[in-house]
Amino acid sequence: MRHPLNQFDEPNRRQFVERCAATAFGLSVVPTASLQADDLKRTEARGNGFGQAKRVIVLQLLGGLSQIDSFDPKSGPTKGPGDAIATSADYQVTEYFPETAKIADRLCVIRSMSAEVGVHAPAQYVMRTAYTALGTIRHPSLGAWAQHYLGRSHPTMPASVCVNRRSDQGNGFFPSSYAPLAIGNPADGVRNVRALGGDRKLNSRVALLNRLDTDFRRKSNDRRVQAYNGYYDDALSLMGSRELAAFDLTQEPDAIRQTYGDSSFGQGCLLARRLVSSGVRFVEVAHDGWDFHKNLADDISEVAPVFDQAYSALINDLSRTGLLESTLVVVATEFGRKPDYAGGGRGHHPICFSTVLAGGGVQAGIVHGASDSAGQYVDGDKVSVGAFHATIGWAAGLPLETEAVSPGGRPFTVGDQEKPVLEILA
Repeated sequence: MRHPLNQFDEPNRRQFVERCAATAFGLSVVPTASLQADDLKRTEARGNGFGQAKRVIVLQLLGGLSQIDSFDPKSGPTKGPGDAIATSADYQVTEYFPETAKIADRLCVIRSMSAEVGVHAPAQYVMRTAYTALGTIRHPSLGAWAQHYLGRSHPTMPASVCVNRRSDQGNGFFPSSYAPLAIGNPADGVRNVRALGGDRKLNSRVALLNRLDTDFRRKSNDRRVQAYNGYYDDALSLMGSRELAAFDLTQEPDAIRQTYGDSSFGQGCLLARRLVSSGVRFVEVAHDGWDFHKNLADDISEVAPVFDQAYSALINDLSRTGLLESTLVVVATEFGRKPDYAGGGRGHHPICFSTVLAGGGVQAGIVHGASDSAGQYVDGDKVSVGAFHATIGWAAGLPLETEAVSPGGRPFTVGDQEKPVLEILA
């Protein structure tokens, strides 16, 4: 007979445990945990990557960033409403990104990205995992891969955090404890971390829970049960940790907060800087609104300035604090947009698009690859999503050729066996 806990699928088991934690501890968010006791001893990068990127921030632009109207401007009939402008490097961007133009000498623009999926949700999955979604398996994100190979990044802080989205598309086939801690609103941080009734009540609840769970834990020598126990342990550790202050944006000077902008994306970028400074290895910040089928000129004029301000502030802030050299900042998106500008917008176009890397051992002020004159096809040095992941993994020191085996017995690797683009690394 199956144990009742095993009757839940993986997301439902996680939700069940989170609700139990909320009842026992007064928590609305439960941080990640790790199963290995010696995780903290394995924080240094190992394997075949050079490991200069000790931490990674991914800015995920949802909807599909138009390469032609951002980092790969064109002339002629495919040109959009924005003009190309000069930058601090030897390449151009469009006028919608004036602050990004000032930091271009610290960026590496990849203009030769190519994918196969042009539908939003499946394309988001591919960009986060480097694998096509299958009904029988969930694939890990880079944050989960890093925790699997490198262990915990801090004694009390979570190894990975996602901002402005749910924590799905996180741990994949790894234990639920590898899923990112989800922050819905960066201004709220980790909500409801005060114990209901105070510390004495909390200690009483913990003692009661341990008495109730003793026999079950002893009889159930299961990795999933250990992962759920880790939720409680890490929740208690984070509640009493001084590092919890990293989630509190009110501790930042108003001038710094204004530099990033008051949007959820801008404040999410600021939160990402605070988190990587405090021991979190992997942070994703999502920014929606880039799906310009119509009214591109009006819509990009509203969305691009939010990104432009926050992104440039993040790069400048990391440079000022000396963290950019060891922090890889990734600008990713689902796919690009079609060259056809009929109707004032552009359709989905996975065949050719742009991404951006900065810091973490990446060459600065360069463009890798090229598109054709229309921005429709890759014209040299094609980079797949798998190779993109492999490059990030290599920079972070992950062992790209070491396989991880799913519960079903299938082997997987970071980047789906693709090779890293070594030419863009310093």
